[in-house]
Amino acid sequence: MNASEELLARLRQPGVLPDSAGGVSLIETHISWVLLAGEHAWKLKKPLDLGFLDFSTVERRREACEAELRLNRRTVPELYEAVVPVWQTEEGVRVGDQRVDAAAPGATPLDYLVRMRRFDQSALFEARLAAGQLEPALFDRLARHVAAFHEGAAVAQPGDGFGDAVAVMAPVRQNFAQIRERVSDAALLRELARIESWAEARFAALAPVFDARLEAGRVRECHGDLHLGNLIVLDGEPRLFDAIEFSAALRWTDVVADVAFLVMDLQARGRMDLASRFLKAWLERSGDYAGLRLLPWYLSYRAMVRAKVAAIRAGQVEGAARAETLAECARYLALAAAQMQPPAPALLIASGLSGAGKTSQSQPLVEGCGVIRVRADVERKRLFGLDADARSGSTLGGGLYSAEASARTYARLAELGREVVEAGYPVLVDATFLKRSQRLAFAELAATLGVPFAILAFDAPVETLRARVRQRAEAGTDASEADVAVLETQLSAREPFEEEELACVVPIDTASAPDWRSLLPVLARLWPGAAAGEQMDTQQRGKQ
Repeated sequence: MNASEELLARLRQPGVLPDSAGGVSLIETHISWVLLAGEHAWKLKKPLDLGFLDFSTVERRREACEAELRLNRRTVPELYEAVVPVWQTEEGVRVGDQRVDAAAPGATPLDYLVRMRRFDQSALFEARLAAGQLEPALFDRLARHVAAFHEGAAVAQPGDGFGDAVAVMAPVRQNFAQIRERVSDAALLRELARIESWAEARFAALAPVFDARLEAGRVRECHGDLHLGNLIVLDGEPRLFDAIEFSAALRWTDVVADVAFLVMDLQARGRMDLASRFLKAWLERSGDYAGLRLLPWYLSYRAMVRAKVAAIRAGQVEGAARAETLAECARYLALAAAQMQPPAPALLIASGLSGAGKTSQSQPLVEGCGVIRVRADVERKRLFGLDADARSGSTLGGGLYSAEASARTYARLAELGREVVEAGYPVLVDATFLKRSQRLAFAELAATLGVPFAILAFDAPVETLRARVRQRAEAGTDASEADVAVLETQLSAREPFEEEELACVVPIDTASAPDWRSLLPVLARLWPGAAAGEQMDTQQRGKQ
């Protein structure tokens, strides 16, 4: 038993920690112990040097505690309260903000603790998912929170040593090396070598992109460990906590690498639908569609991080526990390998009048088929420096909705559509597409890109459209600013599909919720990738 383990045993004794007379519970991770007593949680860091972290001395652990406090107060200041020293006194171990051993001038603390406000473990995303109580809509609000956090985070500068191609690849190579040191199973090592070969090849191809992202300010002081176990519902809202404090190199990263951890974690738990929902919502809030080129590579990297953690834990336990952690390592290696085959790209457009359900009723396509949706209502406002929820005050046919502004918006949608497809993903461009020339431009873009094209034609009875538009305008919570007057103008201006377009049209009646189980086989005739949605829908129904 080392000194930290001895201290842990003493801290677990009733009465040593404040409010611990009723007992102390312990939660252990691969790098720390968390003691739960009364209304507080106390984190003690393990005396480890794992290469990617160094807690080997008391001073290093103090620095890590102070970094943890600073970093997590960015998102949950009400949870992270203080760094508290632990002293040896004549009466025994004491925990306090001041040195209490007056008989020993110059004495140094035994160690340091991070004091946190304790919360119910059922508030964790991880626990809620396991209990079937994690509402999908919570991921929309989480995406807003994460996008706002990234927007306000400190930005890395070229030359700082963070985010350039060399810095990006260092932890990736370290993962492979550290797993190889800890596993001996021949099948695992073969899979490791296969993933490593792909990672190296993709790195060589993406190196200029990493550097360009750094120049563009997309490398920031992020969370670094954004998975379900580090997300909490606090006062009804999703929040991040437990950011990486032990490594600046792992924390200062591309924002896409940050969100990739959560996307990967949801994939690992078989919730591709939630992974897609969160990713779509984050992209819509951030506008960072360019980052999709790096997403498969970062998803594989994040899976390798979890595989490494499992390999480390396997070395700390024995027997059945070791076999279980090695099996976990194998599962994450398989997930890392799965990222080598991204979804089949396609260019889809959602056409229809305001209120037809282009956005709300295409959500199953986003969640079930991994489609990246790009909304005209959002991108139009972004072009003019407005948030999606902002009201522009534009008049009918003026301001943001003038002919010139609309032309700029469709041009931007085409740019983003190209960007998503070239990143290897299917894209759904959500706009009215009332004019044949607008639809034709995207059909030609799909032909140029060599990908399938389809028109999802959303429609409903006119009175239904009017009622929806009126209700949405009164609520004022959607990016769309269309009112009934706009709808009436659209009704008179829309151009029907011509004969040569009809072969690409999938009619979608939204008078009631569309039956996507019937629609996906129809869409699959134009875009074979839609068949993946049929399989996922079956899997998700099996879980319910």
